[in-house]
Amino acid sequence: MSRILVAEDDPHILRLIAMWLRRQGHEVLEARHGAAALALIEAQAVDVLVSDVNMPGVDGLELIEAILPQSRVRRGVIVLTNRWDHGEIRERLARWGVQVMPKPFSPTRLSELVEALVRADGGPAKSEENLDLAAGATEGQFAPPASLPPA
Repeated sequence: MSRILVAEDDPHILRLIAMWLRRQGHEVLEARHGAAALALIEAQAVDVLVSDVNMPGVDGLELIEAILPQSRVRRGVIVLTNRWDHGEIRERLARWGVQVMPKPFSPTRLSELVEALVRADGGPAKSEENLDLAAGATEGQFAPPASLPPA
């Protein structure tokens, strides 16, 4: 069983993600904002972090930039965003191989991406492989890795 931290300020989205991941057999830690997520992750490492970008106080980008250099996330990070500049977010977080998934998102696709990160032998694939998968790859983008079914 993998430990997944979900940081999301919308209680409905938080509940939905947590439910889907628990059904997959994961232990899920929940945080309603970035500061709470930071406190949880400082207390115990997690396998995967799923974080919203826009949260009050410490936002998702600040959270990720604070924790990744400390290696408190063992397998990978997925950010969810409804911002129009998700391409810029990808560039900002690419050095860590962070996956960017625009909202609205498919809970099934999110679960598949989490499973791929958890199962990855050497950690998450680098950004070009999974970033476009998370966004729903289209013509001219990189194809999804073999471990994930097509969208």
